[in-house]
Amino acid sequence: MPNMRMDKNPMPSQAPEVRSHNFLEVALGYDEATAIDEAKRCLQCKKPFCVQGCPVSIHIPEFIREVAEGNFEAAYQIISQSSSLPAVCGRVCPQESQCEGQCVRGKKGEPVAIGRLERFVADWHNAHGAAAAQKPASNGHRVAVIGSGPSGLTCAGDLAKKGYQVTVYEALHLAGGVLVYGIPEFRLPKAIVQKEIDGLKALGVEIVTNVVIGRTITIDELMEEDGFEAVFVGSGAGLPKFMNIPGENLKGVYSANEYLTRINLMKAYRPDSATPIQPAKAVAVVGGGNVAMDAARCARRMGAEVTIIYRRTEAELPARREEVEHAMEEGIRFAFLTNPVSIAGDEQGWVKSVRCQKMELGEPDASGRRRPVAIPGSEEDLPMDCVIMALGTSPNPLIKTTTRGLETTRWGGIIVEEATGLTSREGVYAGGDAVTGAATVILAMGAGKTAAAAIDQYLQSK
Repeated sequence: MPNMRMDKNPMPSQAPEVRSHNFLEVALGYDEATAIDEAKRCLQCKKPFCVQGCPVSIHIPEFIREVAEGNFEAAYQIISQSSSLPAVCGRVCPQESQCEGQCVRGKKGEPVAIGRLERFVADWHNAHGAAAAQKPASNGHRVAVIGSGPSGLTCAGDLAKKGYQVTVYEALHLAGGVLVYGIPEFRLPKAIVQKEIDGLKALGVEIVTNVVIGRTITIDELMEEDGFEAVFVGSGAGLPKFMNIPGENLKGVYSANEYLTRINLMKAYRPDSATPIQPAKAVAVVGGGNVAMDAARCARRMGAEVTIIYRRTEAELPARREEVEHAMEEGIRFAFLTNPVSIAGDEQGWVKSVRCQKMELGEPDASGRRRPVAIPGSEEDLPMDCVIMALGTSPNPLIKTTTRGLETTRWGGIIVEEATGLTSREGVYAGGDAVTGAATVILAMGAGKTAAAAIDQYLQSK
């Protein structure tokens, strides 16, 4: 009989007053008994809407059934048929708007904690030292993957399982893309990412770091000189956006990309870091998405008083509700219906204050959300010594300007066929943020999976 308890088993976590002073993972994960109890809440629907809500189509009822019976390794094998990064997805995917958002248990209570169960299964597998996947026999075809973020790693993993010789090119000195430079350690420990990458290497995936495609080598050269038969572009969207307001060039103004890269990739929070960061006392983070929450929570752990400035209300925040709640618990202040109009500096050129204007919500804009409208005469100065702009990102133009026949949108996204990921150039596929602009890890993984299937069909037909 299923467990008809109405609410999820709560996730054990560090207390806010403790975690706000360290970079250790906040959520501590289920134990075996809790995982089994939560899995028994699944009704094993004959028509599982949860699967329809998953961008990589994990066989959710099947893996949860194995968890309920205590067969944790069997559950992992089911998940890994569809996902190359289960320990990552279980931590950072917005399950509330995807698989869990479709769960029928959510109609009269809380949905089954699918994400927490996926995390448990992946962690159990990693902790028990199960044998690494065996490298498949080569089929003789070579594919290059640009970028080692979630879309690139997913595409590489799916192709490697089919026997393709896959080489992944990464611009930075560590593989993982946004998983290592963007998402903080307290949400996604880097040892978890490395474990997933090691699993792909065991399948035969080669990862080459410190290679900037478009500078070190071009896509044209990969295909015409190095013998790659197909290329997948999963280079992400690393070009930050700014507001273009007075004072943005002052010292102490960061893009969220730079700030998070210094913290996460370069370990600026460590006393012995070779890439230190400004010891700010009062930090303003402009934006309301997940990246804004990550930047704000990092700044809080660096010892600053942090204010998130957002021009709409709390109800419109695009960040995951869990991340917003964690930020509030950690003492981060929110200034809603507020918008920066200028940044003032001191005599040495450092930020000293942010001038903000109060807003009110007007008619809906193109996104369907009510458009913020400035209230005249409502300006006020907020004392700050650091400002982090978390306003979104767009694809870097380097690849499109160095690749023949590659069509892009006016904002730089690579144009692809939705069903295959094929670009305007034969043999070149793309997916993830390089196509859509900044989005979620799981959507990028779904795009990598789609492109891998299309590349396989393309090369087998040749």
